[in-house]
Amino acid sequence: MKHMIAVMAFVLSTGLAWGAAETEKKPPSPAQQAQREKMKTCNAEAAKQELKGDERKKFMSECLKAGKK
Repeated sequence: MKHMIAVMAFVLSTGLAWGAAETEKKPPSPAQQAQREKMKTCNAEAAKQELKGDERKKFMSECLKAGKK
């Protein structure tokens, strides 16, 4: 019985590791990349203004919405 449990644990761990190795990380879409860049820009501006707490949340929300219609 212990042997069977050990074999099953090995099979499961090997299968999970193999499955993780098979999945390749695909590059972000252009929309995702644009959002990341916008987030970086807004974050840098918020840090420059030394915003914290609710002020920062409000600023980030407005900054990220800017240009969307």
